[in-house]
Amino acid sequence: MSSNDLEKETWSPRAPSERLLMTLKMQGPQTSAEIGRRHRITGEAARQQLMKLHEDGLVEEERRSAGRGRPATYWHLTDKAQARFPDTHADLTVDILRSISEVLGPDALDRVIKEREATTLARYRQSLSECRTTRERLEKLAELRTAEGYMAEVIEEDGNLRLIENHCPICAAAAFCQGFCRAEKAVFQNALGPDVEIQRDEHIVGGGRRCTYLVRE
Repeated sequence: MSSNDLEKETWSPRAPSERLLMTLKMQGPQTSAEIGRRHRITGEAARQQLMKLHEDGLVEEERRSAGRGRPATYWHLTDKAQARFPDTHADLTVDILRSISEVLGPDALDRVIKEREATTLARYRQSLSECRTTRERLEKLAELRTAEGYMAEVIEEDGNLRLIENHCPICAAAAFCQGFCRAEKAVFQNALGPDVEIQRDEHIVGGGRRCTYLVRE
């Protein structure tokens, strides 16, 4: 599933500002001209919408020099805009995890993560069981992750496949305990099978814009 497909599924024709925010979430910093092309409007129309979002504190501009000429203006999401994308029950989740660790001990939290890992892996394996190729399995995995709120997609670069997750709905929990991130990478590896190697090269919890996984056969 491509990023454009994801945007079409999420966009509402009555909320152009939300469409712009979704584009910046999925694609990263963009110029008004680039956004205009994606939305089939003029760059000036896109800039006017971006200025309104800027007034609301949802986007910021960044000047980038590209050799001669005037620097290009790129727009990106602010922390306020990022908060519009749900981190599922973030405060409650972190409080529960902290209580488990403090009351029952760190080992109990590890057991919770392992149980979640086993349950998730079983569900993914069942869903991927009919897939025959690595590409099919990876695209099915992206579909499952998107349904869980990760805004996932698969792209191909230089002959390699890459799983991209543009959002993390459990970011607060993952920041509190990175065992969740380690477990998810292990789940991907086991779900896709021993014939592939997975390497994470971007990480939201580590300060990245998204989580990306390079998948090699």
